[in-house]
Amino acid sequence: MNCPLGLTFFGLTQAYRLSVFTSIHEIVFNGNGGYDWNTVYNMPIWLRKFTFNKIKEHFESQKVEPAPTQSSTPQIAKPNIKPAYTTKASK
Repeated sequence: MNCPLGLTFFGLTQAYRLSVFTSIHEIVFNGNGGYDWNTVYNMPIWLRKFTFNKIKEHFESQKVEPAPTQSSTPQIAKPNIKPAYTTKASK
């Protein structure tokens, strides 16, 4: 018997499973060794979401804004050197 929703019993959609596993991966990967996969997987959902959002906020605050450029072509710095000698052309 086919279910009109596509699920035969209580289950999670593929999109929801992907979002859960993505958040678990991000916490474990960006947690700097503070979390292992089993601990994060067994966390209460509210705590996992809180932890994920805190890590996300931390990395967003660490982003460095690029400095605005003056022109599109780079300017080459030239030294301001005046020769101490004179030539016929400079007289």
